[in-house]
Amino acid sequence: MLQVPTKLLEKYQVLLRQNNIPATVHTGYIKWLRYYLDFCKKYRQAYADSASLHSFLNKLKEKNQTLAQQGQAAEAVKLYYSGLTSRPPLVTPGDHVKELYVPYNAGNPSSSWDKAMTSLCNEIKLRHYSPKTLKSYSLWAEKLRYYTKDKLPEDLVPEDVKGFLTSLAVEKKVAASSQNQAFNALLFFFRHVLKKEFGKMDGVVRAKRKPYIPVVLSRNEINAVIRHLFYPENLVVKLLYGCGLRLGECMKLRVNNLNFDQMILTVHDGKGKKDRTVPLPESIKPELNAQVKKVIAIHREDLETGYAGVFLPGALESKYPNAGKELIWQWFFPARKLTYLPEVNEYRRYHYHDSHVQKAIKKAVGKANLLKRATAHTFRHSFASHLLQANYDIRTIQELLGHSDVRTTMIYTHTIVSRTIKEMKSPLDL
Repeated sequence: MLQVPTKLLEKYQVLLRQNNIPATVHTGYIKWLRYYLDFCKKYRQAYADSASLHSFLNKLKEKNQTLAQQGQAAEAVKLYYSGLTSRPPLVTPGDHVKELYVPYNAGNPSSSWDKAMTSLCNEIKLRHYSPKTLKSYSLWAEKLRYYTKDKLPEDLVPEDVKGFLTSLAVEKKVAASSQNQAFNALLFFFRHVLKKEFGKMDGVVRAKRKPYIPVVLSRNEINAVIRHLFYPENLVVKLLYGCGLRLGECMKLRVNNLNFDQMILTVHDGKGKKDRTVPLPESIKPELNAQVKKVIAIHREDLETGYAGVFLPGALESKYPNAGKELIWQWFFPARKLTYLPEVNEYRRYHYHDSHVQKAIKKAVGKANLLKRATAHTFRHSFASHLLQANYDIRTIQELLGHSDVRTTMIYTHTIVSRTIKEMKSPLDL
C-alpha cells in the first residue's frame, strides 16, 4: 500500500492541529488519507480531483464501511484538499505525491451537489420523515449523481431519471420495490430540491412486481426458535410475536409505553408516524416486570455516574432539558454501554441495537433446524396469520398492525388454510 510521503504527512499533521481535530482521531484521518492516495494510484484517479473522492467513497460503500467511517474518510480527504496551494502543477495518476495540490476549480460540481444534498436533508427533516427515509433518499440521489457522471444538479432533466430507472430494471435487475423507492426518492428530489417537475415518465421500463406471500411460522416453530434465544433477545421475540411489532418499534419502546394496569402497550411514531395500542400478553407479564426492574437498576447506576440521559425524540430535549434523566423516558431495552458524544463531552444511553437481535434470531433459526427463511419480521407476519386463523376480524388485525389500508392486511388471507362453507344459509337460520 502507498505510504504518505514524509513532507506531505508533516503538512497534513499541521492541518490537523490548525483545524482543532482531536488528537485521538489523528491516526484515523492519516489512515484514510493513505487509503485515498493508494486508491487514486491503483485506479489511476487524479490525486487532486473531487471526482476521485466521490469514486473513493463509492468504493467504501461497496466494502460495507459504516456511514461513520465513510464520513470520517470524507472529512480526512477534504482536510487534505483544504491545504492545497492555489496554483498547482498538473497531476497525473502516475505521479508521486510530494506536495499538496488544488482539488478542483470553481466550476466543479462537488459544491453544487453538497448544497443539493444539504437541501434534501432539510426538506426531509422539515416534513418530519424518518431517518431511514433520509438515508434511502440520499442514497438514490447519490446513485443518480454517479449514473450521470457528476452532472450538475441544476442541469438534470427527467430524461436522466428515465435512463437511470430503466438501467435499474434492465441492467441491475433490481426488485420492483427498490425501483419504486428510487422513483419516489428522485421525484421528491426534483420537486422539493431542484424545484422541477417530472412530467410524464413514458417509456420507462418498470420492474414487474410479483405477488408476495409472507413466510409464517407455526406456534411450535416459534417456540423452537425462542428456546435457542437468550436474554434479552428472547423477550424481544416474544414481544414481536405477542404484539405484532416491527423490530424498530420494539427497540424504541420506553418505560412509559407499557401500561401494566390495563395490560396495554402503546406504540408511538410507528411506520407513517402513526400511534396505536396493542394488548400485552398476560403470559409474559412476570418477564416484563423483571425487565422494568433491570431498567430501574441501570437507570440508578447511570444517574450515579452523572450521565446526560437517554436520547429523546424531536424537540423534547430542548423543551424538557431534564426529561432524558427521568425514569419514564428510559429505554425498555437499553444498550449495553453508554454512548460518548465528543462534541458535547457527554455520555448518553441509546437503545439496544437492532443488529444484535437480527444476528441472534438468525443463529437461533439455524439451531432450530427450520426449513423456512425466518427473520425478525416473520414473527409479525405470524402474529397476524395466527389471529386470522383464530377467526379474528380482519379490521381488528389491521388496527393492531397499524396498516393504513385493509388491502395490506388482506395478504395474510393467503397464509392460512381457507375454510369454505358450501351450503348457503340465511342469516336468520344461523
